[in-house]
Amino acid sequence: MASNPGRILTTHAGSLPRPRSLIDIYVARSNGESIDEAVLDAEGEAATQWVVDRQREAGVDIPSDGEQVREAFFLYLQRRMTGFGSSWDRPAGNELNNYPEFKAQRREVQVKGRAVSNLQPPMAIDPVTYVDKEANAAEIATFKSALSTAGDAFADAFMTAPSPGIVATAIKNDHYANDDDYLDALADALAFEYKAAVDAGFILQIDAPDLGLERHMLFHDKPLSTFIAFVDKVIARINRMIEGLPRDRVRLHVCYGNYESPHDQDVPLGDILPSLLQANVGGFLFPFANPRHMHEIKLFRNGQLANDQYLIVGAVDTLTAFVEHPEVIADRLELAADALGDPSRVMAGTDCGFDTSAGMGRLTSDVVWAKLRALSDGAALASKRLF
Repeated sequence: MASNPGRILTTHAGSLPRPRSLIDIYVARSNGESIDEAVLDAEGEAATQWVVDRQREAGVDIPSDGEQVREAFFLYLQRRMTGFGSSWDRPAGNELNNYPEFKAQRREVQVKGRAVSNLQPPMAIDPVTYVDKEANAAEIATFKSALSTAGDAFADAFMTAPSPGIVATAIKNDHYANDDDYLDALADALAFEYKAAVDAGFILQIDAPDLGLERHMLFHDKPLSTFIAFVDKVIARINRMIEGLPRDRVRLHVCYGNYESPHDQDVPLGDILPSLLQANVGGFLFPFANPRHMHEIKLFRNGQLANDQYLIVGAVDTLTAFVEHPEVIADRLELAADALGDPSRVMAGTDCGFDTSAGMGRLTSDVVWAKLRALSDGAALASKRLF
């Protein structure tokens, strides 16, 4: 962080619940139905104001626009970039195959037509370029307009953009000679959004679930070294994309997929952390609230972060309706402060987004706002003890 705020600030991973009316429009469009773009724009603007107001009421210090004007955290790019078309079935990896009973039950409870699915994304079938800069500018303007009504309630604000790696793994290459060329093209295109967010005065959060998730997805049947090589390639491109941007205005979010499952095929954070720490960013957001990864906060006891870097602690699980007790959140933050040796370099966050693909969120909005309020209360408790 640029300066010591004297307390633990609260933030989250980006996506927030969308109103049902907005979800229905996104679902209709994803199903190939015609929609009224003016209605979509109006719904998106209203929803952005709604989530900004709700974040202020919950005590969030560093909010986002909740990704309200995007149908999903990476699928929206097919409307802002050229080169994408057709579709493919994204492989599920091997995690659920180890639990056939759970897999069958999960399939039964999925409701078709109620959410935007990212399981059959498009492919890259032509050269990839960023063309709809107006849509990006409109999103920024909508967020700024919503923030202007909050006065000085917020300490800062952030916008998300996907890593080139998650786009490359989810939107299959069916055009470029090799995957390295595809990654380069995506990096060149996405760099526009990265710079635009920072130039607009926001913190840029790079969403990179690929750097954890794809170990048990695309790389599940390959050696760990092959996956680590992929992580290194993505980090190298991210560093190139953010070159010249203030380090303290960029943070990196890495996770293992925002869905409920056993997750026992997740790659241990310790295996990928040396590569992740090569990212020239000011902060890192990792999931520590879920029972599969909460122990990994201990990895930061050995001075892993540079002195000018901070850690956003996933202290709230985005997949359970349990509203964490503020004391539990405070305990998690205090453990992080102890590991880093400096509470001023700790922020309170969430494990992942709450609705990364419109309608796919596990939790209703009332539970989400309660969780964010608990996060704020827990951060206040920890701050009282640590500062």
